[in-house]
Amino acid sequence: MCAHVVVAEDDKKQAELVRRYLEREGHDVVVVHDGRAALEQVRRRPPDLLVLDVMMPKVDGLDVCRILRTESGLPVLMLTARSTEDDLLLGLDLGADDYMTKPFSPRELMARIRSLLRRSARTAAAAPPPDPVLTVGALRVDPGRHEVWAHGRRVECTPGEFRLLEVLAERPGQVFTRAQILEQLHGFDRYITSRTVDVHVMNLRKKIEPRPRAARTLVTVYGVGYKLADGGGAGSGDGGGPGRPGGPVHAS
Repeated sequence: MCAHVVVAEDDKKQAELVRRYLEREGHDVVVVHDGRAALEQVRRRPPDLLVLDVMMPKVDGLDVCRILRTESGLPVLMLTARSTEDDLLLGLDLGADDYMTKPFSPRELMARIRSLLRRSARTAAAAPPPDPVLTVGALRVDPGRHEVWAHGRRVECTPGEFRLLEVLAERPGQVFTRAQILEQLHGFDRYITSRTVDVHVMNLRKKIEPRPRAARTLVTVYGVGYKLADGGGAGSGDGGGPGRPGGPVHAS
């Protein structure tokens, strides 16, 4: 798959290395070296993927990701020298679709880019006839238009968040384990962990629930996983936080 990729990296040697690997796989690559230039380039010619360094001059990568998430569902892979779990979760919380810490293997980076591009292509592919709109209570998921509506208002979702809602909305009331959700979102990508599901759920509750701490649509079934409540009621737990397997992450 030939894609248009923007690489935003202030380390010129690192940027050139990533460019060479991407071009070797047939991609069209534009490199920029600061956050402001990244925003300008993405708005001028929207890419299929943004590889985004966190530590950049003018506008840092976290702010770039935060701004872009208000404008589009562009797939974003973040690169950073920060390696703590809190840093990873912050990147995902801002809407990044994947996150790699430096130093990294260029081959692993290319594998993750291929995975992101495949998922993005599946999401964007138009298939006649259009997929039916999925309605669960006050939530509407439109796969054909790639739109989500909650309580009558449009909700912007990242590709990962949208796919999670789509999977659950196809079978309202059915409980999905983290492993089942991960398989639907990422196939058998061994680099993605169950924490990714928790972060997506936490972010989605902020977007679709009137009271995220008392979720009544995207609910937790403790000890099992997550479901969309087809009556808008709570699940087996109180619905206010991710399930227990893998460690709790409470919505806030």
